[in-house]
Amino acid sequence: MTRALLAAASAIALLALGACNNDQSAGNQTARAGIWAAGSSTVFPFATRVAENFARTSGGAAPRVESLGTGGGIQAFCQGVGPNTPDIANASRPMKASEFELCRTNGVTDIVEIKIGFDGIVVATARSGATFNLRLQDLYLGLAKETPGPGGTFVANPATMWSQVNPGLPAQRIQVYGPPPTSGTRDAFLELGMSPGAKLIPALAAITDSDRFETLAHTVREDNAWVDSGENDNAIVQTLSRTPGSLGVFGYSFLEQNLDTVRAETIDGVAPSADTIADGSYPLARSLYIYVKKQHVGVTPGLEQFVMEFLSEASAGRGGYLQDRGLVPLPEDQLVAQRAIANALTVMAAPAE
Repeated sequence: MTRALLAAASAIALLALGACNNDQSAGNQTARAGIWAAGSSTVFPFATRVAENFARTSGGAAPRVESLGTGGGIQAFCQGVGPNTPDIANASRPMKASEFELCRTNGVTDIVEIKIGFDGIVVATARSGATFNLRLQDLYLGLAKETPGPGGTFVANPATMWSQVNPGLPAQRIQVYGPPPTSGTRDAFLELGMSPGAKLIPALAAITDSDRFETLAHTVREDNAWVDSGENDNAIVQTLSRTPGSLGVFGYSFLEQNLDTVRAETIDGVAPSADTIADGSYPLARSLYIYVKKQHVGVTPGLEQFVMEFLSEASAGRGGYLQDRGLVPLPEDQLVAQRAIANALTVMAAPAE
């Protein structure tokens, strides 16, 4: 069974567990009292903080927030309409066309896409480790399963040391702990890091078959140079301290919470910070989202209010409590625009890809 199928099976299993816990039929949409949000491990601490505040101020049932990874959360969200499916999918990347189609096939026809802020993907090491000044192409050359070989061929990645990738990098073994395929952080790392890095290499830039290029750019090593480390970014942070010389790939918010033990490396000479992520100068900056099932509005008590709490000035605004957790806030005009979408429950169009 492939990792993608395992991830889908896992999400469905969790969905079934939720159904057992609710002990209600899927057809009875009024069975579940509390709000249910599932998905991205990056969005999880933000959604949890909003849920805590919402529970204190609303007096209603505490929202249930699950960290399944972006792919797992959207998979569960798209299983249908009713109390045995989440009201909200938390995501650290945009919903894909294939996921949107899965939702539509299962009767989830009205989805509201809301951007809640920004985050960056960092490549970090223990504070006691050597300094890396990484280029985008170094990410591809160090971590891709196949790299250019002789005569226009592609061969199993032969690099074992970072200095073989780029003489300016430390002579350290390539060992990177990162998120699994179900993670939006993994998807974003491939899109923002590996693909642009591959395009800087002539042999890959010359490939005209987009599927072939994506396969080469998006397939990471399977020889333990890249290690899938689960959906818990904090576990990756802790691993760096225990494994000297290793690198980790995780969200900027987790860096902010662990600056005493880990340090982010520069990408193309730019260090991740709230400013470089917000203005897009850091190459691995990304947007974070929540997807709301409009068909559950008016059925799940407090769902609209929870969404508006997520976008309130006190939470998502500059200086708000989510910024304290590591969220990079939207500029004020963008935040106002997202509140308008949430207020009107404006249904998203189908993604292009």
